[in-house]
Amino acid sequence: METVAPQDQDQIVYAQSLSSHSEKEKCAFTADIVSVSGGSEGLEPHVRSINTDDPFPESPDAPVEDQQLTVRAVLVGCMLGGIIAASNIYLGLKTGWTFGASLFGSIIGFAILKPLSRSAPTFLGGGYFGPKENNVCQSAATSAGSLGLLFTSGFPAAYQLGLLSVHPKDDIGRLITFTICCAFFGLSFTQPLRKFYILKLKLVFPSGVAAAYTIQSLHVGKNAEVTARKKTKTLLYAFIFAILLRVVSEYAPGLLWDWHVFYALNRIGWTSAIAAESWGWIWEWTPAFVGVGMLTGINASYSFLGGSFLAWAVLGPIIVAKGIAFGTVKNTSIPGYMNYMGMTLQDPIHEPSPRYWLIWPGTLMLLCASFAEVACNWRSLYAAMRSACGMLLQRFSKDAIVDDVVDPVPEHERVPFWAWGSVLVLSTIVTCVVMGVQFGQNVGVTLLAILFSFLFSFIGCESAGRTNINPVTSIGNASQLIFGGLGRGQNYAVKRGELLNLLSGMLTLAGDMIGDLKATHLLRASPKAVFVAQLCGAVVSIFMASGLYVVFSTAYPCINDLSYTTCAFPTPDVQSWRAVAVAVSSSTLPIPPSSGYAAIALGLTAVISVVAKYTVVPPKYHDFIPNFNAIGIGFIMNVCTYPLAMFSGSTLAFFWRRMFFNNYQMYCFAVAAGFIAGEGLGGIVNAIFTIAGISGATYGTSVGCPGNVYCG
Repeated sequence: METVAPQDQDQIVYAQSLSSHSEKEKCAFTADIVSVSGGSEGLEPHVRSINTDDPFPESPDAPVEDQQLTVRAVLVGCMLGGIIAASNIYLGLKTGWTFGASLFGSIIGFAILKPLSRSAPTFLGGGYFGPKENNVCQSAATSAGSLGLLFTSGFPAAYQLGLLSVHPKDDIGRLITFTICCAFFGLSFTQPLRKFYILKLKLVFPSGVAAAYTIQSLHVGKNAEVTARKKTKTLLYAFIFAILLRVVSEYAPGLLWDWHVFYALNRIGWTSAIAAESWGWIWEWTPAFVGVGMLTGINASYSFLGGSFLAWAVLGPIIVAKGIAFGTVKNTSIPGYMNYMGMTLQDPIHEPSPRYWLIWPGTLMLLCASFAEVACNWRSLYAAMRSACGMLLQRFSKDAIVDDVVDPVPEHERVPFWAWGSVLVLSTIVTCVVMGVQFGQNVGVTLLAILFSFLFSFIGCESAGRTNINPVTSIGNASQLIFGGLGRGQNYAVKRGELLNLLSGMLTLAGDMIGDLKATHLLRASPKAVFVAQLCGAVVSIFMASGLYVVFSTAYPCINDLSYTTCAFPTPDVQSWRAVAVAVSSSTLPIPPSSGYAAIALGLTAVISVVAKYTVVPPKYHDFIPNFNAIGIGFIMNVCTYPLAMFSGSTLAFFWRRMFFNNYQMYCFAVAAGFIAGEGLGGIVNAIFTIAGISGATYGTSVGCPGNVYCG
């Protein structure tokens, strides 16, 4: 649903963003740097405030890093990015959230390459390994794990609508070629935006700052080696624990994974408790989403749970009681046990399921909240577009133009215009050919999609720089509305219009990698080295993301087929994309009137909330304003396990930080990163076991599951 770089000020940085609302103001990022004398966790921290806009000072004792871009850094980074790609597809299909690989790549990359640099001969990867090369490693990891969002949004929606082949494995060629189209635009767009957003406007990009401080702490300082060892061990233990729990629990899901508390209460005599079970209120021992909550913080997690409660504990029961939405009996042996999550409907306007009814308010809240944020920051957006266009015009101007932004990077370490420009031109040509030959889309519409991808990259930079969240679903849905109108104007058949709508929407998701350039700036590293590493990571991501999607789809056909009554993957992001594609391509609006009215009311509430945040509420109270992006996701997601887990994770992190700050800053984010990556990889193992016929569904127990029916 959203690409979330964790709000993860690492163990030496606790950050607060002070967003500016004027072109003349700079967006400052104030950090409290906590230094503990002697490295002891028991001593009181000494806090000093600095501005992290400027690169870190060079350590006088550190060797010069002549080779930042190395084969070992790129290979290890791509390998780690593959793990994150698996996690992102798993997490994205579960909840719509995807995460960057910056922390995981920074710490595990260090754990692999530092010992290698000391023990191996030079020709086998030995030699000095410093923070700048570490940054190249994490940048390759981030890029290699970046394209999973295509397969947690538009593609499953296309299969659910019957617009492609029956099974994704039959379309593997088309999946790969389309992924190639999306792989490189973001890298190209990042380069002209770097100077404005990082050097001039100085936006926060908290994930980039956190990655930079993490890398710095692993390499620099008298306690760096001890810190690195502690962080690495913690992350590896969390990683292994999450993998084992995810795999083993598949053989006893009712005991080790899902606790059906309200079903148990029903069986011992509280008969009405089955209603809560029917509405999805189940506790799940999911390390990944406990970790997600630890990273995203209280505002997003509490808003997420609040949205789920409003949707699935208040509005859902009301619309069923009023005869506005309808469920079906889930298990006749359990009185009152209902299924409210159906999406295969005979008459979705007059007899919708609660899930279908709630999709529309959730989707509109996402759109309204995201674009209200953009509108409230229109000045810096306008300035960014002027700056980017000005730099492009300057390249072709005969007159010398004085640049008012000083770039601290030496000329030979910058990415030259011909490099990123040629990548952009080649990507454009390949995209036009692929979209025309394989999908029958004319060149004009494809070029328009690429143009909107560039324009929407400004929105992504603004949002990621200020809030650490890139609203890719809202951007994709907005582009669907635009291209849906074009399809209607061209009188496309409904199915053709839906397919081209989804594909054009996905083209605009070409994400930027500017957060990596923030870390690069702070570490005084080479943007050119990072650019090459990101290109290598993007190539890996093309095949990794496509292949993993085929694996998940083979193991869990319900991802692409709405006829299944239950599914291990709720796919909330997919439902939003599918709903918009159907709405803009149909001759009549397929929205129940009452759902439409509720969507308008909640959308307006989202707009008012965002506007009030920027005009009335002081910045220090912004964390208390509900996050309507997260509330919208709560409406679209048809299970409540993940909001509960994220709520628990963020609450745990909040009190951990307040009560044991030194311990928290050393271990919290390593634990969270390990949990997220580990469960994602465990999900891949389970998918392979399912395909091989040795999964928990075959050999596991259903003890603890409702009606004694296996619930893994």
